[in-house]
Amino acid sequence: MTKREPKPKRAPVEKRQAERRVRGRRESDGGVNERIERGAVVVTGICGRLGRRLARQLHRERGVIGLDRREFWGKPKDIEHYPIDVRRKKARELFRRPDIGALIHLGVMHDPRLGAEDHHTWNVVAFQKLLEYVERYDVPKLVLLSSANVYGPRPDNPQFIGEDAPLLGANRFSDIRDLIELDMLAQSFFWRNPRTETVILRPTHILGTVQNAPSNYLRLRVVPTLLGFDPMVQVVHQDDVVRAVRLALRPGVRGIFNIAGPPPVALSRAVKMLGRSTLPVPHSFARAGVERLWRWHMTSFPAPELDFIRYVCMVDDARAREVLGYRPKFDLASTLEAVDEERWV
Repeated sequence: MTKREPKPKRAPVEKRQAERRVRGRRESDGGVNERIERGAVVVTGICGRLGRRLARQLHRERGVIGLDRREFWGKPKDIEHYPIDVRRKKARELFRRPDIGALIHLGVMHDPRLGAEDHHTWNVVAFQKLLEYVERYDVPKLVLLSSANVYGPRPDNPQFIGEDAPLLGANRFSDIRDLIELDMLAQSFFWRNPRTETVILRPTHILGTVQNAPSNYLRLRVVPTLLGFDPMVQVVHQDDVVRAVRLALRPGVRGIFNIAGPPPVALSRAVKMLGRSTLPVPHSFARAGVERLWRWHMTSFPAPELDFIRYVCMVDDARAREVLGYRPKFDLASTLEAVDEERWV
């Protein structure tokens, strides 16, 4: 009796051909635009405050699939939530579904207390995996929520920064390096994969129930400022950012967009409008004090964040207004007061 020969492994070429057949079935379902408009949206970081607000609006119109290892409190019943690592095989299998119309990536880790390796592994490697899934299964829309912080606050910044400006934020604040790398990866993907409509949103300081540095800073009862510095700042309400993301999902929209809120305001004026007191401190003392508090785990603000209350970093959002039709809904007072809203939402 002859020994049965082992079945040959499937060649990579055959695998790619099979994947093309999957994509072909998708295309026959009604075209790219219909998939973008009506297909399910995969949202990474859906369990964050911004992700939950976005999901609660999107699920009324289309299917929503959340990828986030955290628990989704108050999840609507029709939202699918998978508490899995996006780098795992199970996450990849989700993108094989023919109903996927878009990926919105909100799952960027912003925890400066974690080591550089942990940050890089989660932020950069995970995003590379997501780009691989989008390319392999021809997901027609990709939206990355980046940040205007990638430009960096600098003494030589122009009054308003355009989307084509260099990303210099990591020169003085190394912890933003991962976000810049994600932004650059998305830009490269934009040119390499024209079949996918890639959108990069760079909002200014987001205020609201979110737990980020600008909102936490303005929640302080006594707000420290730097003696001799009172930069103009741009803020944007969290719900205006959600609106910008939804506008970015429209068929035909692609490219990079700065997202701003109401007109700029002096930092001292913003603090005064919230009824807070300020504590002016010389920069050298402030930096030394913050570095010491950071080492003792008594503050959530790393010392390089001080540049944001020292120098200007304002963006030109004309392209978002012209192409996206974006207009901020919330005025300055409403945007600032959002930091004091109940934070369970």
